[in-house]
Amino acid sequence: MSFPKPFYRWRPHPWHGLAPGRKPPVYLNAYIEITPFDTVKYELDKETGYLRVDRPQHTSSRPPTLYGLVPKTYCGSRVGALSGEGIKGDGDPLDICVISERSISHADIIMSTRVIGGLQMIDDGEADDKIIAVLENDTIWAGVEDLDSLPTIMVDRLIHYFNTYKLAPGEAAEDRIKRAYDRAHAEKIIQASMEDYEDTFGG
Repeated sequence: MSFPKPFYRWRPHPWHGLAPGRKPPVYLNAYIEITPFDTVKYELDKETGYLRVDRPQHTSSRPPTLYGLVPKTYCGSRVGALSGEGIKGDGDPLDICVISERSISHADIIMSTRVIGGLQMIDDGEADDKIIAVLENDTIWAGVEDLDSLPTIMVDRLIHYFNTYKLAPGEAAEDRIKRAYDRAHAEKIIQASMEDYEDTFGG
């Protein structure tokens, strides 16, 4: 009996060993690091590919959606240039927030998603964009093609989370999120991040 193709004898690295998606920049793979049920922030360990405990969430705020990264993307000079002159990328894979009708409580999973927009985030002077996508073939969100089709409160919750998720109680919030943008701009960010990845790590 032959192995299916492709076949991975060992687990591939979620960042470097998986494809960005079946048809980027619209249809993407998302590797999920955190769910809305997590009170601890997990983050991909770049060396091993396993999830590492980054820190407990300092406040009662939890991510409003599933949250993770897009494989084989990198926030480098091209992504930074789309955020403004003199802005550089944060040197991490591109972040993605995934909306799903059904509750998904497990991290360390791969999801097929469809991009609808994003958030421009500047953190410590670096571009740290958050792509917003829906679970592909989701029953409720299947008709959403662009960010303006989402209920405003869902975008507001994401903005609030990313403006406050690093706060310690009693600290004042910073406006890290500069704007929300549509699918067309999200596609430019994704394409730039894939090109930044090729420049940094090779094809």
